[in-house]
Amino acid sequence: MITYSSLASGFLTGKYRTNQQLLSSPRAQGIQQKYMNEQGFTVLEQVEKIAKAHNATMTRVALAWILARPGITAPIASATSVEQTRELLQAPALNLSQDEIQVLDKASR
Repeated sequence: MITYSSLASGFLTGKYRTNQQLLSSPRAQGIQQKYMNEQGFTVLEQVEKIAKAHNATMTRVALAWILARPGITAPIASATSVEQTRELLQAPALNLSQDEIQVLDKASR
């Protein structure tokens, strides 16, 4: 299975935070409506904790989490720079523990 918008339009990268004012655009409004809520920020908090524990970026943790799910073969994520592309390519090398996966799964429900 291939997942689309695997980083939740950039939300799981840590790009968007609580009380942050976004530009007025259809894309920004979609992010606010879908992800910028209590559950979304709970997931983001857990992704950040795990990233710090692994000395990794939130992007790598989010993609590693998706890749750890049964049946997922290729998460689709976009990059706007060479550096972001390199970061995306490092995600498969990050192995999350079952406890970390469970924490993220629980936060996302």
